[in-house]
Amino acid sequence: MTEDLIIDIWNSLKEYFDKKQVETAASRFVDTLVDNGVDDSVLRSAIGGDEYLDEAIEYYFDEFEEEEAEDIEDNWDYDED
Repeated sequence: MTEDLIIDIWNSLKEYFDKKQVETAASRFVDTLVDNGVDDSVLRSAIGGDEYLDEAIEYYFDEFEEEEAEDIEDNWDYDED
């Protein structure tokens, strides 16, 4: 899947969502893309196509980076001599 296709699909769907639900729908759309194997580089390339989609993608990467940092902290081996 290309970034252009992601933007086209999102733009064709978002008009059917209630204005109050567009942010939630964008977040769920990004989650679905990620769950179905869309590469991070493709997601990053889709930034700039729509403000709601941009926010959802940026939120995904912020959360992903936080999870990675927590995993590193959890796996840190402290030597208590």
